[in-house]
Amino acid sequence: MCGIVGYVGSGNAREIIIDGLKKLEYRGYDSAGIAVIQQGKILLRKHVGGIANLENLIGDDPMTSGTGIGHTRWATHGAPSDINAHPHLNGDGTIAVVHNGIIENYLELREMLAQEYGVKFRSETDSEVIAHLIGVYYTGDLEEAVYQAVGRMRGAYAISVIAADEPEKIVAVRKDAPLIAGLGKGANFIASDIPALLKYVKEIYLIENNETVVLTPDSVKIYDENRNQVHRDVFHVTWDADAAEKEGYDHFMLKEIYEQPKSLYETLTRRLNEDGTIKLDGISMGREELEQFGKIYIVACGTAYHAGLVGKYVIEKLAKLPVEVDVASEFRYRDPFVDDKTLFIAISQSGETLDTLAALREAKSKGARVLSIVNVVGSSVARESDDVFYTWAGPEIAVASTKAYTTQLMCLYLIGLYMGFVRGTITREFHDQFIADLKEIPDKLKAYLKQAGMIEGLSKMLYNKEQVFFIGRGLDSSVSYEGSLKLKEISYINSSAFAAGELKHGPIALIEPGTLVIALATQDALYEKMLSNIQEVKARGAHVMSVAKEGNTAIEAQSNEVMYIPSCRDELTPLLSVAPLQLFSYYVARERGCNIDKPKNLAKSVTVE
Repeated sequence: MCGIVGYVGSGNAREIIIDGLKKLEYRGYDSAGIAVIQQGKILLRKHVGGIANLENLIGDDPMTSGTGIGHTRWATHGAPSDINAHPHLNGDGTIAVVHNGIIENYLELREMLAQEYGVKFRSETDSEVIAHLIGVYYTGDLEEAVYQAVGRMRGAYAISVIAADEPEKIVAVRKDAPLIAGLGKGANFIASDIPALLKYVKEIYLIENNETVVLTPDSVKIYDENRNQVHRDVFHVTWDADAAEKEGYDHFMLKEIYEQPKSLYETLTRRLNEDGTIKLDGISMGREELEQFGKIYIVACGTAYHAGLVGKYVIEKLAKLPVEVDVASEFRYRDPFVDDKTLFIAISQSGETLDTLAALREAKSKGARVLSIVNVVGSSVARESDDVFYTWAGPEIAVASTKAYTTQLMCLYLIGLYMGFVRGTITREFHDQFIADLKEIPDKLKAYLKQAGMIEGLSKMLYNKEQVFFIGRGLDSSVSYEGSLKLKEISYINSSAFAAGELKHGPIALIEPGTLVIALATQDALYEKMLSNIQEVKARGAHVMSVAKEGNTAIEAQSNEVMYIPSCRDELTPLLSVAPLQLFSYYVARERGCNIDKPKNLAKSVTVE
């Protein structure tokens, strides 16, 4: 979950790497560092905290060099500190390494290095082991030393390495952690993600699993695990650097909330044929294939998992197929019943979520067909899937996901609708009306977001609550989990979500006078039951803020405040009802002085198990 940037060329490596790290700070921000080769030596600077601290440390130090590597960290082994920050050096400071991932056998390697080679470790990290291991094997050929070291390592990693004696070379390796190479003119780049390089290059190589890439100013060569050279097609990046900037918003999260209408419009309209039917981007799933599926698994983590909960409801209702939703980190440890009659749907914003990737591989090994919903073209999940459905959300930088969630929902609606139409479980008339209703959502959401001032006002009243409960029924229950996650992620408030009917089976014991309860009541079929659940918490002194459709004003009698969303069919309310929850979380976090785009202990792309 860390960010890696490397540069080799005739430019100023320090400036280029620091600039790239700023674009990757969403991947980790508890410490940062840079190492460059200067006059035959490795010059290292690293500091706990954000990249601004690193810049202050460097100050006016020119660090003149055309070769270097940098890193922004999300801690796994060892607390955030100057010593634990990357890059890490070998014993004599001639090898520098940055690392994203976890070396599972680092204790074994650490003991071996200490006993057999007398290595003395400076940090608590698993990553430092890599630098010493490469240093032990280094005899003047960095590629050979890296190959030997990697042969001893177990785990998930992307590493980038420089050696003082080879000042115009970077060697990098990828195993279950993202890595790309950028192709410049007289200079080349390595990075964890595209935003780091957008300012400099538009042509990249997507590095595959178990591949090594060797960069010099004039070449980028890729080798497989058997050291055979691989010839890779260039990937052309079609979006520009401006898409990853704040564009006048105070935070990326707020910008991305307001980008949702456009993202939903793009995700929908790019999938419609001229006759209004759905096209699945080259995915071939006819009636015969769909009839073969006896079960669908939707597997994901965090926000993507919450999208999957909505997807279960939609697919079961429209396609009449049984759907099970599972947390990716648990999926493969319970020996799930998966075979060649299983459709496995993996959802991941980054396409690099390691738990989801591991679950995908488990399902694929058992014969399942894998369909992924991802936002990042060429990501690991996308490349290892049989079929890919891209969300067209554009770059999402804030750690707390917003537009990725709603575009994932849109994809699931389209998949469910497509399956239902092909299987004959819905009529053409129903299909066309559903599409017409979906087309209205972007404009309805855009109009609703103009009411943000009202939600900002509520946040000023309620930001000091230290315990919040979200409740809902049906689809509202699924959305309530996402609302609760957003609030706890960025405001650090202890929030929990419950199916409203379950309150009386235990959670209601926690309701005290003044407890904030956010009640979602957007389902017409369950509206009256939700009013009863709201009365239950009101009777115990709760402060209730409700979300309801326009026109359902009876809820005002049981609520302290009501946020009304535009009216739409029940099935589509999650696309609208999540917006007030996102905005409320944002404004509450702002009132509490939290670091909204970079909440503590979290990172955007979770590439460790």
